[in-house]
Amino acid sequence: MVGVPAVSSRWWERLKTLCPERARRMLRQVLQAGLRSSFQALGRFVASHPVFFASAPVLVSVLLGASFSRYRVEGNVESLLVPKHSLAKIEGNLVDSLFPVNRSKHTLYSDLQTPGRYGRVIVTSRRGSILDPLHTDLVLKLHRAVVQLQVPVLGFNYSFSHLCLLDDKNTCIIDDIIRALEDSQSARFANRSSLPLRYPITRLADGRMAYIGHQLGGVQAWGAGPAVQGPGGVSGRGQGVRSARALQLTYYLQARGALTDRVASQWEQAFCGELGRFGAGHPELSLYPFTSSSLRTDFQASSVLARRPLLASVCVCLVLAVGCCSMRDCVRAKPWLGLLALLSIALSGLTAAGILNLTGTTYNSTYLGVPFILLGHGLFGTFEMLSSWRRTREDQHVKERVASVFSDVMLRYSGATLLHQVSLGLAASPLTNLEAVRLFCRCAALGITVGYLYTLSFYATCLVATGYLETGYRHGCFCRRVPKKGALDTKPRWYRCLMYTRYQDETHSQTHSHTPNSTHTHTPMRPQDSHLLLGCVQRCYGDWITNTYVKPFMVLLYLVYISFGLMGFLQVSQGSEPSSLVAMDTGTLLYARAQQRYFSSYSPVIGFYVYESAPYWNTSVQRDLLEYAKGFQRISWLESYLDYLTERNLSTTSQSRESFTRMLRLSFLRQPQFAHFADDIIFAERDEGEEPEMAASRVFLVAKTTENKREEMSVLLDTLRRLSLTSRVRFLIFNPSFVYLDRYATAVSSPLRHSLMAVLFLLGLSSLAVVEPLVAVWLSLTLLSVQFGVLGFMTLWGVELDCVSVLCLISALGHSADCCGPLLATFSSGRGDSRTVWVRLALERHGVPSLQTLICYTAALLPLAAVRSNLTRSLFRCLVLTAFCSALHALAFLPTLLTFLPPAKKTGSRQGDRGEGEGLREEVECVEMVDSTRVVDQITTV
Repeated sequence: MVGVPAVSSRWWERLKTLCPERARRMLRQVLQAGLRSSFQALGRFVASHPVFFASAPVLVSVLLGASFSRYRVEGNVESLLVPKHSLAKIEGNLVDSLFPVNRSKHTLYSDLQTPGRYGRVIVTSRRGSILDPLHTDLVLKLHRAVVQLQVPVLGFNYSFSHLCLLDDKNTCIIDDIIRALEDSQSARFANRSSLPLRYPITRLADGRMAYIGHQLGGVQAWGAGPAVQGPGGVSGRGQGVRSARALQLTYYLQARGALTDRVASQWEQAFCGELGRFGAGHPELSLYPFTSSSLRTDFQASSVLARRPLLASVCVCLVLAVGCCSMRDCVRAKPWLGLLALLSIALSGLTAAGILNLTGTTYNSTYLGVPFILLGHGLFGTFEMLSSWRRTREDQHVKERVASVFSDVMLRYSGATLLHQVSLGLAASPLTNLEAVRLFCRCAALGITVGYLYTLSFYATCLVATGYLETGYRHGCFCRRVPKKGALDTKPRWYRCLMYTRYQDETHSQTHSHTPNSTHTHTPMRPQDSHLLLGCVQRCYGDWITNTYVKPFMVLLYLVYISFGLMGFLQVSQGSEPSSLVAMDTGTLLYARAQQRYFSSYSPVIGFYVYESAPYWNTSVQRDLLEYAKGFQRISWLESYLDYLTERNLSTTSQSRESFTRMLRLSFLRQPQFAHFADDIIFAERDEGEEPEMAASRVFLVAKTTENKREEMSVLLDTLRRLSLTSRVRFLIFNPSFVYLDRYATAVSSPLRHSLMAVLFLLGLSSLAVVEPLVAVWLSLTLLSVQFGVLGFMTLWGVELDCVSVLCLISALGHSADCCGPLLATFSSGRGDSRTVWVRLALERHGVPSLQTLICYTAALLPLAAVRSNLTRSLFRCLVLTAFCSALHALAFLPTLLTFLPPAKKTGSRQGDRGEGEGLREEVECVEMVDSTRVVDQITTV
């Protein structure tokens, strides 16, 4: 015995030298046999302690469910939808340190999200121009109502004057269009002419020039006016306004402490209520309110709207799951397993949610997709276990049948769970730059892990309980013992139909085959006794899909699938707009549509910041700065100052630093029409007696845009950034909306790329030891094909590439592995028969669970389509496409392609090459014979 290890080692070394491929194959078989034995022992252990494994998950779920007292909703939507690490955030912090945002409210403007508290409203006229005297009076009346609005807090009434941001004169900052309308109304009442209103730059009554491109919308102009350049520091070309369809008013609030933030929050609510009442009293105007909390409220509204559809999904899925577990034989039917499978998934979701609550995780509406990911993976595991149970020998003890189920299913199910963990886990890592994706994948990965453990414990014990009912010939639904056929003859027809079953002693005359020491072959059922879907696959679908005349049509269908997927792939567009993720018919979406309709002619005001000291008195520097701003509508202190010097016949090119700075500080900035430029320049003190140095400055730019404002702003941002790298003047550009644009494409697509590469690496690594190499290759190609199809078809269906669609694409990796992995594993492990035979066998074993999961999963998704939300609409479309493409590959494409593509099958193979789990065993045939006097059992032929 001492020399056995040495002999085995020498034999193994010789085998590796002579036939390395056979050595690797034997190693994989040994590892698989060891893993199957381990799962078999685990199944036997679970079946021996059913009370513990049934009660422990329930108890843990109840205890962790009590943590919902710590349930919190995410309040900062920007942190979810904005790339966590981006240059725009760094630039924003630098800008805020130099020029606080509060000092820029009257000029710096963002499309949808502005830092701080504010109330904003778009006012449109149903007929005529908003600048008509009637509408102008109503707009000013609305403005006075908003300013006089009071909010009672702690016994004190706060109005807008208590909360507003103040300018240098300690007066509330209001929009320039209000001042223009007030001047026009005063002139009309005084029966005198007022200054003509120009667009996008107009002159106010105090001589100051103001940009109103984001305050006046839907403008029809009389024609181009003269170039406006001078007293206000605003350069561009103004046009006389003939009519306008919309006005936009913004009211900025202070929120520096807890009390003021609370008061400002209540003021925003009162602001929306006041606009609603004003709009009801004046139907000739349409009002679209928006506040700093509107995006957060409407983003979370999807969860509220989805409550009833989610309950409907549970009910529909429950009914179908019970139906999929039922069959004509009332003893072998397992309707309770369908209910208990959903209960197991619900308990795993409750446990995962409790853990997240205890760790301080906040909830957001993207989590609506997590239950469906848990549902898809859980249903695959439970239906595979039920299918494996029905293939076990009925004369064995329940513990052995459960052990056989674990040995047959859990290796594949564990591999699929591992693929889920890798894809979701890497997307949940710090490598992911989008917080919404990272939090979603972390929650889903935790739910998948808990669901896997509960399938091994809770659902397995439920299988044990129903197994004992089957052994005692009790009804699968009512748990009542079913009488034998003789006792049923006197019963009514409906009772005989309800209590129909097939006793074991009624089948002794049937011939059946099995393998010694194997529990996964059994007495074949008669066609009318088998499960409906299994009978359809055995008698109809398996023969049809492998028919020689059907294969060309399946190949042609796959080419059509690839063609449409490529068509959509070439049209993929990014969805960086936050309003595309909110509920429909909400204030945010209505405001965004009005904003796009009436205010898409010009971009938001872009801040052009020179953040280092620069020689502004230098001619070349002046030329560069003027060249950079060329082509924009601009609000520039530098241009205004140079014009100021020119008007006074002073040189703009030959001045020294001291004279340039002295004239700027002591003369230019003290003029009333130029005093507001003091906010745009930062002076740094030097030695005593020397003129201060200009440490930083800013200029505001506005670009002419079309309807595709987002794309144009992204291109403009990239262009100006590249220019800043080569410029002699160190500058940056910023607007609060840039944080939604900067590196969004990379932030959205990188989690998907990382997850896909990790899954492919895992498959390649596992093929060296555990999985057949061809299985890894086929599964990798299948995952890529499913991903390609889902991405292309979702684009054709109108879904953009945003954080929600990327979440679905990441989960599609695991879903397609669930659906196609078992079929590929069974086919590749088979030996000794033709490809067609093994394709049919793989469809019988794993096609039916895939079809059952597809039916329940798709039916559970259907109520989600009724939710009036952009987020749930994208979620529904992506998840439906994932289920459709995965099922199409598992039930149509793979069964066809495997019949004429590798791996090859060799007929008449050596002894031992007979199939999965039977490759090292000797096939025997057992025949039971019945004669008139005795039963001759176990007559075997080798």
